[in-house]
Amino acid sequence: MAEMTGKIVQNLPSAQCCQQNRQFGSLYRRDQCARFKNNSLLFKGRKLTWTGISAMQLHNMSNISKRVVYCNALPSATVVPSLGKVDFLKLQNGSDIRGVAVDGVAGEPINLTEPVTQAIAAAFAAWLLDKKKADASKPLKISIGHDSRISAQKLQDAASRGIAGADFDVVHYGLASTPAMFNSTLTKNEDILCPVDGAIMITASHLPYNRNGFKFFTNAGGLGKADIKDILERAANIYNGFTPESLKAAEKKASLSISKVDYMSVYASDLVTAVRKASGNIEKPLEGFHIIVDAGNGAGGFFAGKVLEPLGAVTSGSQFLEPDGLFPNHIPNPEDKAAMKAITQAVLDNKADLGIIFDTDVDRSAAVDSTGREFNRNRLIALMSAIVLEEHPGTTIVTDSVTSDGLTTFIEKKLGGKHHRFKRGYKNVIDEAIRMNSVGEESHLAIETSGHGALKENHWLDDGAYLMVKLLNKLASARASGQTGGSKVLTDLVDELQEPGVAVELRLKIDQNHSDLKGGSFREYGEAVLKHLENKSESDPKLQKAPVNYEGIRVSGYGGWFLLRLSLHDPVLPLNIEAPSNEDAVKLGLAVLSAVNEFSALDVSALAKFVQQ
Repeated sequence: MAEMTGKIVQNLPSAQCCQQNRQFGSLYRRDQCARFKNNSLLFKGRKLTWTGISAMQLHNMSNISKRVVYCNALPSATVVPSLGKVDFLKLQNGSDIRGVAVDGVAGEPINLTEPVTQAIAAAFAAWLLDKKKADASKPLKISIGHDSRISAQKLQDAASRGIAGADFDVVHYGLASTPAMFNSTLTKNEDILCPVDGAIMITASHLPYNRNGFKFFTNAGGLGKADIKDILERAANIYNGFTPESLKAAEKKASLSISKVDYMSVYASDLVTAVRKASGNIEKPLEGFHIIVDAGNGAGGFFAGKVLEPLGAVTSGSQFLEPDGLFPNHIPNPEDKAAMKAITQAVLDNKADLGIIFDTDVDRSAAVDSTGREFNRNRLIALMSAIVLEEHPGTTIVTDSVTSDGLTTFIEKKLGGKHHRFKRGYKNVIDEAIRMNSVGEESHLAIETSGHGALKENHWLDDGAYLMVKLLNKLASARASGQTGGSKVLTDLVDELQEPGVAVELRLKIDQNHSDLKGGSFREYGEAVLKHLENKSESDPKLQKAPVNYEGIRVSGYGGWFLLRLSLHDPVLPLNIEAPSNEDAVKLGLAVLSAVNEFSALDVSALAKFVQQ
């Protein structure tokens, strides 16, 4: 992203941060915030005041328990009595942290409290200090941003206390996107306190309103699974050492000063610059285009007013731009059918050229052309592949495991590229593309069917807004070269993509309490299911196992294919089936059902219902 000059909006004591959250239009009175005070850990001279040990020593201590890290703060004269037992490692969700932050959903007790958040933020600061090995005379800086969730403000304040207690400077961005938070570690502009040394995005993506979580960044990118585990282990020890005295001292320290920066204006301006550059530096290269944005009441509303309109586009008909953490209109998720129906209908009703939809924190996106044709999943990958392969002929496109056979044919036969189908999980896909480049196998695009897409030119960051900028670049450059037809220039790029007649995903759940597990884990049971299916498929002459496959069992037959894999985190075996017709899809389903039916702990009811239609 290009560098831009922004401004510091204000410096403010952290105690004031509770008083008003203008982005949600909600007022937080001082008396409501009083219970959130005194919840911070003081670091002094880079030492933890409650133990007198260094952050590195704390990391070594955290290795005592590797299986389950519980923190049970018992009531006493020195320990905070309101802190309960927390299994920190259960908050890990791959390379993110996720938890329940708001009460109100039956069976989902709050586990992402303010003290837990404070401990996690303090642990990130300690982890970052170890990584940076910074000069103790110069404080490190951590930026904090959040999406529109109703718990965002209180978690931001709690995280700020944990960071400030570590002698770090805290920079608030307010409502922000996940990609912008990573970019804040790269932007070089002292006027807006950039680059920061680390960044925290408070988000739980498209999950329900009661959830929240954290993503962490340095200038090397997003943290990985091992880093998150390390931070949670540190956080468990920090949490267990909280005392009223240390919390009060840290709260006092955090109240001294927090900087607030309007970084989203800087980030949006960089996107505008990228489109203008692609068009030959035309000031308004999208003039005459009617483009609608659906932000789903998440953090993506900025794209209409701060990106599209400065480029000359008409954005009337854009919807759900205002942040609302209850998500009253639809789930902000490009994979959600209701969400895609909403943006499609808006495009058709307003006779727009293009529709753009984001998830809650703008790291995923999708689009709709003027006829209502969706660019998501395989079709979005095909479109991005066409654009990237024009710029980098022959390059490898890395995708997740559930992409279609038709996409492979399109990338390799039509576009002249290479398709490397890897594992599910956006971090897996991105890391694989980075690995391939490191060994001399060129790749410029890593993209998942979920809408996570990362480009080499954009520091391998999965950025939904930047993906849409690549589409806008194509529109602008086509217009500059005299082409007309609106979004048809995009539709034509994927015209030869072969798409299945039927595409379904079914979830086969494993009952972890069933006797058939014989005391083993759901993962071991799931692997046994996959091995049995593999053996059965190899003995069926009508089926052919994929010669190269990195996840689960992928088998072709009856003109289509199926993939059964084990979920990354849950006791579930997702089953994807694609076929030319419903009859062929049912044949593939029956092949799977006949193999897995004997596993009594596996709930095959969804598959049984599918094959009976």
